[in-house]
Amino acid sequence: MSITPEKKQELVGEYATGANDTGSPEVQVAILSERIVNLTEHLKTHKHDFHSRRGLIMMVGKRRRLLDYLKRKNEGRYQKLIQRLGLRR
Repeated sequence: MSITPEKKQELVGEYATGANDTGSPEVQVAILSERIVNLTEHLKTHKHDFHSRRGLIMMVGKRRRLLDYLKRKNEGRYQKLIQRLGLRR
């Protein structure tokens, strides 16, 4: 369900805006998106895992808030990020 440290480093390298960037909204949204995809696959198999479903809903909300923040601060970065991740909206 979780992502491996190698996959996390790969996402950080791909979405980082600078050399030592690990906390920018782009990186956080990319990591959350990967975790959401993994958890969605888990829930397709385990339909009655309501504790994990709650975690999924919380992650989706956190990603939404980060995207709203990025849209407020810099519309261009927001558009580029949702296009790269293939998110709707």
